[in-house]
Amino acid sequence: MKLAGDVALVTGGGAGIGEAIAHRLARAGAAVLVADLLPDRAQRVADAITAAGLRAAPFTLDVAEEDQAAAAVAAVEARFGPLRLTVCNAGITDRVPALEMSRAAFERVIRTNLTGCFVTAQAAARAMVRHARGGRIVTTSSVSGQFAGTGRVAYGASKAGIINLTQVLAMELASHDILVNCVAPGPTQVARTAHGPRQRAAFLNHMALDRYATPEEVAAAVAFLCSEDAGYITGHVLNVDGGFAAAGVLYDPADGP
Repeated sequence: MKLAGDVALVTGGGAGIGEAIAHRLARAGAAVLVADLLPDRAQRVADAITAAGLRAAPFTLDVAEEDQAAAAVAAVEARFGPLRLTVCNAGITDRVPALEMSRAAFERVIRTNLTGCFVTAQAAARAMVRHARGGRIVTTSSVSGQFAGTGRVAYGASKAGIINLTQVLAMELASHDILVNCVAPGPTQVARTAHGPRQRAAFLNHMALDRYATPEEVAAAVAFLCSEDAGYITGHVLNVDGGFAAAGVLYDPADGP
């Protein structure tokens, strides 16, 4: 999948899945603005990409702040040219039972994950409409936005909201040749989701593939949705989940009834 000449903005690009996405889009030929709340992380990833002879620059971004999202779009266009690809990946989690979660903690997760996705996508889409060259917006949801999970009242709600946000944006932006799609990773091996043995076993018991995803596997799905190969796909949720969403009761018949 070639993205030569394309210009991309990746939020949450300083670590984990976002870092893998930034590297993947850059290797495919795109110039990438690596946006992250922590400037040292954005700088590290951008430096690694440029050290490989590819194009990238860092940007410090609080995704839920409208002025900062607009500034990120302006920065990437000033540095590399008209924005064509945007990946709304920034997110946080907070594993707290619903009856114990404070309103402030709940709103913090919603603000970063859902509001941040909307604000970033809106700023990017406005630029894409202005340039009248079409574009791609990819959001990051989760299987937690499709199925209930204990301790995920805020995270799950935010990720479910991202799915519907993606679908609405896809309908409204189609006339501008802006395709909007979503990836929904299952459990992925990153530092932020360092699960203990019991939680890991609970996930693997519902997965056809008996392992967690790598960030690079999620990034490959994002790169596909950004490419011309996905030119007739919009409003879609692409699960990258090792079969999690397809699973029912999983057991080895050799173990007996």
